[in-house]
Amino acid sequence: MYTPINQWAEDDRPREKFLLKGKSTLSDSELLAILIGSGSRNESAVQLCQRILASAENNLNTLGKMSVSQLMQFKGIGEAKAVSIAAALELGRRRRAEEAVELKKITSSKAIFDIMQPIIGELPHEEFWVLYLNNSNKVIYKAQLSKGGITGTVVDIRLIFKMAFEQNATGLILSHNHPSGKLMASEADLKITKRIKEAGQTLEVQVLDHIIITENDYLSFQDEGIF
Repeated sequence: MYTPINQWAEDDRPREKFLLKGKSTLSDSELLAILIGSGSRNESAVQLCQRILASAENNLNTLGKMSVSQLMQFKGIGEAKAVSIAAALELGRRRRAEEAVELKKITSSKAIFDIMQPIIGELPHEEFWVLYLNNSNKVIYKAQLSKGGITGTVVDIRLIFKMAFEQNATGLILSHNHPSGKLMASEADLKITKRIKEAGQTLEVQVLDHIIITENDYLSFQDEGIF
């Protein structure tokens, strides 16, 4: 049975719930209902938004690709409501884009782990990456230098510093993963790190650390005093 939102318990109404319990407590359909304000004669704004979301497989990215005319195919959604939905989702897309380019300042080895674990922490093969930093220790660029099997990778030291000069980086951090989960630097890890660090001293690009990443943990050469 259809019950208008204004007859719902106050703390169940989307706007009131937003103010009383906080925005994180609202579902996607409730947040969309706040945008459109009202539904149709036969369904509430929340029910209408549930139906719209269902048509997009309950995926906001899919919904964001729908045109104003597509949204207007739903009874109860006119041009103004359709534009409101499209505008809100476009703002969300732009916010994600801005977050993606925000420079991350490296203040600890944990900050490096937080950046690299989602990228290489769960891979079944080994990859070697370099984070390039400016003089404020902010990451301005990151690049995969090699990709290999579980047994190891091949690293081109010349390419590391070519990229450093192209990015105007003053420092860099080395990182690679151990698919085995073992947090132990191999003899090969130590040798390549020493060679890169020596090259950095000659070229005046500081090599700040080398981090080995696993699924749940990391080892910092700097923290361990083996750098």
